[in-house]
Amino acid sequence: MVGGAAAALPMVGSSVVLDSLPDLAIPRSSSMKKKQQLAGRSVELGSSFAISGICSRSKGMARKQQQRKDQRRLVIAAELGGQYEDTFNDVKTPIMNYFTYKAVRTVMNQLYEMNPTHYRWFYDFVVMNKPGTGKHFIRTLAKERQDLAERVMVTRLHLYGKWIKKCNHAEMYQEISDENLALMRERLLETVIWPSDDTNTEKIG
Repeated sequence: MVGGAAAALPMVGSSVVLDSLPDLAIPRSSSMKKKQQLAGRSVELGSSFAISGICSRSKGMARKQQQRKDQRRLVIAAELGGQYEDTFNDVKTPIMNYFTYKAVRTVMNQLYEMNPTHYRWFYDFVVMNKPGTGKHFIRTLAKERQDLAERVMVTRLHLYGKWIKKCNHAEMYQEISDENLALMRERLLETVIWPSDDTNTEKIG
């Protein structure tokens, strides 16, 4: 019987052998699970290193972008005050245009008293053309009346010379400073919320 059983064992399939020996299959499954767990840990570690590397690179790029934004903001903030450096050429044109306008008014007053005919013609010309444009106004006037254009040019130069002698730059600086302070104080009073009488009576009661 033993020999027959031994002879029959090789004829049994591998699935039957494994089923008849369940205890021998446990170490294999546990070792495979351990290997899978170790492999999973290695994958997790590798992914964590990769994620940390990506995060550090993204943080570095974000810092560089923020530094660039700060530098741009600094440049824009400087432009608010006017980057004049050594020249004030952008201020000269409004001053010249203003004195052209003032010279036109002066010449018109003179013509009104001395030559009403020329005054009427010059009045109509001023209505059609803006004296505040300065050089453009004088250029257009010279094409129509050369004598009046020269008179306006001489008058504006004379008025500017008088203004230079009378203008007190220190006084003007102080006026600008006082006006800035007054505007800031005015704005502060507008933003302050003063307590009303009702709130005071409620707190006392």
